Amino acid sequence: MKKSVLYSLIALFLFSVSFTIPVFSFYGVAEKIKNGEGDKVSGFSKTVWNLYQTKRYVSNTTPSDVAGDLEKMIDAGAEIGVASIPIWYVSLEAPNYPKEAFPDGIPVYFHLDGYSGDVHEMNTINHYIGMYPMDTGGVLERKIAPYFLLFVTLFIIWFNFINSKAASLLMVPTIILPLGFLIDYSAWLYWFGHNMQNFGAFTIKPFMPTVFGDGKVAQFTTHSYPTLGFFILLIIAVFSLLAALSKAKESQKIQ
Repeated sequence: MKKSVLYSLIALFLFSVSFTIPVFSFYGVAEKIKNGEGDKVSGFSKTVWNLYQTKRYVSNTTPSDVAGDLEKMIDAGAEIGVASIPIWYVSLEAPNYPKEAFPDGIPVYFHLDGYSGDVHEMNTINHYIGMYPMDTGGVLERKIAPYFLLFVTLFIIWFNFINSKAASLLMVPTIILPLGFLIDYSAWLYWFGHNMQNFGAFTIKPFMPTVFGDGKVAQFTTHSYPTLGFFILLIIAVFSLLAALSKAKESQKIQ
């Protein structure tokens, strides 16, 4: 097996399992649940969601007997996040959220196609300081995510059927995706921090929320760090780059 094929297949497997499959399995499910049509969610979507929730964060407001089971969570009206592997993690700590009751603070996980974690509580906190709800941002990104993931997956497959240097261009999306996510994430944080409204309990000056590391917002301590999905994206980027370089080298030999 050629090195380029091996590297691209590893990237394809990681990308498909971590992102493409769970995103497509959950496509449109959130809207059905929101519209009270939970009974129309397919068994396939429920099975995949349940699988990807293994060892995921569960809010302490979620009844223990329904956690991790999509059908039961829908019936219980529990907060339901998307299925794909989370990429970035943000948590808020404050005196009114004691460690005993909130050992992880108020965490929210960012995905390529949405959010998971204590999204409702985070939005409540954001409203308190005059910040827009989270779903105000990234609307276009969430809409195109399934199609983007599908095309990128097809690009990686197509890469193995072209024997020229030009084929390496098909791996560019997965090579730059970690950086692209960080740029987009940082841009939206800037937007949220610089578009504060007067509907909050008190007003704070425009600020840049912490992208990486620990920070302070009013009386809240913030933590913002990459999580499993981002490291998977980095691994995919490395194997995609190796595949592209190997393909270029193999094409030279053919010529």
